[in-house]
Amino acid sequence: MDDQHRFDYLGSAGAGFINTPHLDHLAAKGIRFTQCCTNSPVCAPARIGLATGMLPSRMGAISNRSFLPQSVSTYYQRLRDHGYRVGCVGKLDLAKPDPYNGRFGDRPCVFGFGFTHPEECEGKMHAGSSPTPIGPYTHYLNERGLLQAFHEDYQMRKAKGWVKDASHDSVLPADAFEDAYIGRRAAEWIEEIPMDFPWHLFVSFAGPHDPFDPPTKYADRYREAKMPEPIRDSMDKKPVRIRNRVRSIEGGEIAIARRQYCAAIELIDDQVGLILEALEHSGIRDHTYVIFASDHGEMIGDHGLFNKHVAYEPALRVPLIISGPGIRENHMSDALVELIDLNPTICELAGLPLQENIDALSMGPILRDQREVHRTETIATEEGYRCLRTGKYKYIETIGDLTELYNLESDPDELNNIADDEPEAINTLGRRMKERLIEGKWLR
Repeated sequence: MDDQHRFDYLGSAGAGFINTPHLDHLAAKGIRFTQCCTNSPVCAPARIGLATGMLPSRMGAISNRSFLPQSVSTYYQRLRDHGYRVGCVGKLDLAKPDPYNGRFGDRPCVFGFGFTHPEECEGKMHAGSSPTPIGPYTHYLNERGLLQAFHEDYQMRKAKGWVKDASHDSVLPADAFEDAYIGRRAAEWIEEIPMDFPWHLFVSFAGPHDPFDPPTKYADRYREAKMPEPIRDSMDKKPVRIRNRVRSIEGGEIAIARRQYCAAIELIDDQVGLILEALEHSGIRDHTYVIFASDHGEMIGDHGLFNKHVAYEPALRVPLIISGPGIRENHMSDALVELIDLNPTICELAGLPLQENIDALSMGPILRDQREVHRTETIATEEGYRCLRTGKYKYIETIGDLTELYNLESDPDELNNIADDEPEAINTLGRRMKERLIEGKWLR
């Protein structure tokens, strides 16, 4: 998993402006899902939903102030309890309110979440927030004499608002950049872990999340690259909450941010290659399921917006690739799937019995070529709004503000809010949203 990677910034998705050969190879060896939606366009709730298989709103996880209750089961615990070693390297965001990750990323609560071999790293902004080490990655930087420069750079970027005038290259050399650190540690874990028990490794990169600060080695590859033009929007009939977030950033600055974003993704792609190479060296590539996804997307200038926190396509849809034994190769699925659906899918692939009382649905039948349709709609919630997306429509309720309805077939850029024109669709989708949010709730 990486952080804040929108669905269309992959070579295999037709993005000729970005170089992602290892992820493209993974897609050629498996199934790429084109219509995977996050259940919350923000880090902590999305990851809490993935861990539990439940809609984040079910646990009150509607913002980055959320945390995973120790009383709620995770798929990491289920794998552990069925004989798996369960490792992690990178960002978890399951206990985000506590800012200290521990010297080696093995604070006690992470074992409670189900990990037997944890190395929980700091997120990018988290790592740059402290002049002293607060986790394994900042300890690494401190040992290399790089922490002070990194911290000072991030404080400057924060003062500028992270994006405008703050999308310059990292002050770190490429090998010290956090995603390079995470990739190395993951590859080392694979090569060193004993093979006497089955294992699951959750590798969670910190990028391409803003600030857009790839190392110069990677940024140089995109200096003059032509980027897709951002979606221009009059913001007519958009909620006040959205209009207030529009950034006055010129097209040239958007292009710079997009180039930096692409460079950060290419660095992550190289780490995916390193991990696949470690599997090959260990002789287990053909016996291993490899899944790639992201927690949510990034607007990066579309509609005049940056970051996430909205239900528009660039923030809502994420890449999803699944490959491994028995999975058909070089296939593209347009099935509607939710990020939480990875939870029971992984458990099914590991041979675990189905878990009751979760909202997620296993994608096993699609992987086995037994059906093409998975869901009739996807749902996403965050503080202040909620969204239902079907193959044709997107319905967004914003508390105390305008309701939005978009016909994704005729208006894929979501420019024309037709809520006033289609009351029947509004009623049908609104009713289905309520059903999804309450179904089985009294059993939980």
